[in-house]
Amino acid sequence: MLIRQAKTLPKPLATFLRLFATESTQHPQLAPHPVNPTLLLRVCTILYQQQTSPHSRLHSHLRRSFSDSEFPLTHEFFLQVCNKFPLSWRPVYRFFLFTETHQPSFPHTPVSLNKLLDVVGKSRNIDLFWDLLHLIGRRRFADDKTFRIALSTLARARELKKCVEVFHVMNGYGVEYSLVTLNRVVETLCGSRPNLIEEAKHVVFKLREWIQPDGFTYRCLIRGFCDVGDLVEASKVWNLMVDEGFEPDFGAVETMMEAFFKTNRFDEALKLFQMMRVKRMEDLGLSSYRLVIQWMCKRGKVSQAYMMFEEMREREIEADNLTLGSLVYGLVARGRVREGYKVVEGIEKPDISVYHGLIKGLLRLKKASEATQVFREMIKRGCEPIMHTYVMLLQGHLGKRGRRGEDPLVNFDTIFVGGLVKAGKLLEATKYIERTMKRGLEVPRFDYNKFLHYYSNEEGVVMFEEVGKKLREVGMFDLADIFQRFGEKMATRDRRRSRVVESSDWEELKN
Repeated sequence: MLIRQAKTLPKPLATFLRLFATESTQHPQLAPHPVNPTLLLRVCTILYQQQTSPHSRLHSHLRRSFSDSEFPLTHEFFLQVCNKFPLSWRPVYRFFLFTETHQPSFPHTPVSLNKLLDVVGKSRNIDLFWDLLHLIGRRRFADDKTFRIALSTLARARELKKCVEVFHVMNGYGVEYSLVTLNRVVETLCGSRPNLIEEAKHVVFKLREWIQPDGFTYRCLIRGFCDVGDLVEASKVWNLMVDEGFEPDFGAVETMMEAFFKTNRFDEALKLFQMMRVKRMEDLGLSSYRLVIQWMCKRGKVSQAYMMFEEMREREIEADNLTLGSLVYGLVARGRVREGYKVVEGIEKPDISVYHGLIKGLLRLKKASEATQVFREMIKRGCEPIMHTYVMLLQGHLGKRGRRGEDPLVNFDTIFVGGLVKAGKLLEATKYIERTMKRGLEVPRFDYNKFLHYYSNEEGVVMFEEVGKKLREVGMFDLADIFQRFGEKMATRDRRRSRVVESSDWEELKN
C-alpha cells in the first residue's frame, strides 16, 4: 500500500518511502510505531527508582507496565529509553536484560546495540563495555559505527591494548580486517575533541602487520598532529608516508603549510609550497594559492601576495571571493585603501568575505566610521551581515574590552552592569563592579559574541531600539545603526530560518 501511494508522489519523496518500506519489511521492529509518552515516563521512572533492586522486582514492575498498556515494546521505544539516560549505564543495561528475558519477540538490531554500547561507554564502565562488544561480535552485528564507538571510548580511557584488540576480537567473530574500517576509525579519533591523535597512531602502527595503512591513513594522522601543533610527529609521519611510496596529496601539503603558518614558521611553509611548485606545478590549484595569499596578507607581505595572484591569472586560475577578500584586507591594512577599493569595484558579485576583508582592513587603520559605511553599503547590495560582522564593528567602535565614555548614556560599564542585573546575574555584576572600582585588577575581556547571542530574540528588539535612541542623542549614529540593524534581523531569525527550511523542502519536492 505504501509503495503504491508513493508512485503518485514527487520523485525524492517516493524514493525515500520505497527505501523505508523495504527496510521495514526486512526488520519489522524498525517499522514506524508511535511511542506512548505516558508509558515511556512510567518505564523510565521504574528504571531510575529500581535500578539497584533485584531483577525479580524490577522485571515484575516492567512486565506490569507493558501488560497494562496497549503499546508493545518497539525499537523506537528502546532508543527513547537510552536517550533518557545518556550517561547512566545501569538503567539502560538492566532494561536491555529485561528485553532479552521477557520480550523474546523483540529482536535487537545493530542500531539498538550500538546505542546501548554508546551509553555504557560514556559512563566509563569498561568491563561491561568489553562484554557488550563480545556480545555484538557473536551476533554478527558489528559495523563501522561499532568500531568508532569502541575505539573512541577505549582511547579516552587510555586502554591502548584493548584498542588494538578490538580488531582481533571482531576478526575472530567473522568481521575481517578492513582498511576502510581502520581509516574511518582513525578519522574519528583525529577529529574528536579532545584530539586522540596519539591513540590513533598507536592503533595504526600496532595493526600494520594485519592492515597496511594507505595515503588516506597517513593524511589523517598528519592533520591530527598539525591540529595539536606537534609538527615534529607530523613530519615523521610525512617522511614515513613518502618512504612507503605514497605521494602526498595537496590536502596533506596544505595541512602542513597551514600548521607552519600558524606556528610562525613562515619560511618552512613557503619552502613546502615552492617544492610543490617545482615538482607538481600542473596540479597546483586554487586552494593552495588561496592559503599562501591569505597568510602573506596577514603578515603584511602584500607585494609577494600580488605576485602569487598574478601567477594564478597567468595560469588561468580564477580567484574566488575568499582569495580576493584576503588581498583586499592586505592592501587596506597597509594603507593602500584606494587600491583595495578598486579590487572590490572590479568584483562582479562580492560576497561577505570581500566585505569582511575591507571592513577588517579599515578597522586596522582605526577608521571605524568608514567601516560602518561599508557595512551600510553591503546591506544595500543585498549582502546580509553575519554575527562576525557585528562583532568586528563593535570592537572597532568600543574596543576589545568595552568603552568608558564621558557621557553616562553611553558609559559601557553602566550598560553592561545594567544588562547583567536585568538578566538576574547579580553575582557576575558584583564581581565586575569590584574589578572596575579597584582598577588594580585586569578587567576580563568583554565577550561580544555572548552579548549579541543573549539578545538574539524578540526581547532584544526593545533593548536595541532603546540603545539606538540613546546613542543617537549623543551623536553616535554609526553605533546606533549597528545595534538597530542587529536587533531588527536577529529578533526574527527563528522565523526566517523556518521559512528557509520550508522553502527548501518545497523546492526539493517540486524537483
